[in-house]
Amino acid sequence: MLDVTIGDPQCPPDVRELRDRVTVFVRRRVLPCEPVLDGGGPDAAAALRRLRREAKAEGLWALPLPVELGGQGLPLRSYAHVAEAEGASDHGPAALGSASLLDALMLWRHGSARVRDRYLEPLVAGDLRACYAMTEPDVPGTDPFLTTARADGGGDADGWRLTGRKWFVSGAADADLVTVLARTDGRAPDRDGLSLLLVPTTSPGFRVVRELPVLGAAGQAEIELAGVTVDAGHLIGERGKALAVAAERLQLGRTLRSLRWIGQAARAFELMRERAVTRTRSRGPLGDLQLVQRHVFESLLALRTTRPLVHEAASRLDAGDDAHVEVGLAKVAAARTLHLVADAAIQVHGAAGLGPDTALPALFRTGRAARVLDGPDELHITSVARRVLRTGPA
Repeated sequence: MLDVTIGDPQCPPDVRELRDRVTVFVRRRVLPCEPVLDGGGPDAAAALRRLRREAKAEGLWALPLPVELGGQGLPLRSYAHVAEAEGASDHGPAALGSASLLDALMLWRHGSARVRDRYLEPLVAGDLRACYAMTEPDVPGTDPFLTTARADGGGDADGWRLTGRKWFVSGAADADLVTVLARTDGRAPDRDGLSLLLVPTTSPGFRVVRELPVLGAAGQAEIELAGVTVDAGHLIGERGKALAVAAERLQLGRTLRSLRWIGQAARAFELMRERAVTRTRSRGPLGDLQLVQRHVFESLLALRTTRPLVHEAASRLDAGDDAHVEVGLAKVAAARTLHLVADAAIQVHGAAGLGPDTALPALFRTGRAARVLDGPDELHITSVARRVLRTGPA
């Protein structure tokens, strides 16, 4: 269990017991399975199925999903505290059934009756896996108006025909469904005319082109849509109005990822603290060195100052308030914190922090990638600054 100095001291009493149960589950069940889960393949699939059965048996499955969809309906404001515990491992959300939250909410709120009836229940149950394809090769990921993927048709009889490529699609290699951003009307860089379409990955013309390792780690892919046909009912939201749905999804997604990055930063901090206390030199513990103490202080300061920013973003989203500024601040701060703390922990470990015996290389990799993926720091900095300059001080 994390010590209160790095844990979540503001966690409400009514959520604390649930958070602690999730913490124990992740530590005792998920973390020991990380080498197998990271490796992929049949062994990883079997391990994930076992973890999901255990999570369901312990009443920890799909905590933030709406009750109507088979979840437990934990409000975002409360789930935020649990998300840190889940996110201590990249595999925590998948093992505990919260990884489907973004896709399930999107389909529930904006999908047709046919889509909801066909896909929602198995998605929430963990029997289907979904991913989201927005970014394209040779197109700036920060400028969706330049999207080149095209969807033609739309009539009830003929459906849609999709053509294009997407890349850095998380989980595409194992997904059953992919939501694709494509232009249905107009031409780049028109602000309207972009739509979202739900594509079964078994559709003729769908292909995973290649895996795209991120700093050596699997999980991302490039996909091709070569004349893929889907029926008209697979349109998500209104035709030509995809960016409104995408913005809703991105706000929540960035907040959830920020919470999970805080959980991973706390994990890196704990590894660093343990190393500083237990590693001895001829002149005493490593933690007696002032430079090591500085790493500990700066990391704790980053954790303590970033956590309230991220929880403020979650609270505003939960209340239905505008949260553009809060989400932008949270995303940049959480990514920086994970990067900083993991780097400090590696420094305190020395060569051991670079090798395979700790989680630090993976935590550092996630922290560095977090500053680019899901909107680079520069995008959020510019967006927040412009909004504040227009609207005045917070």
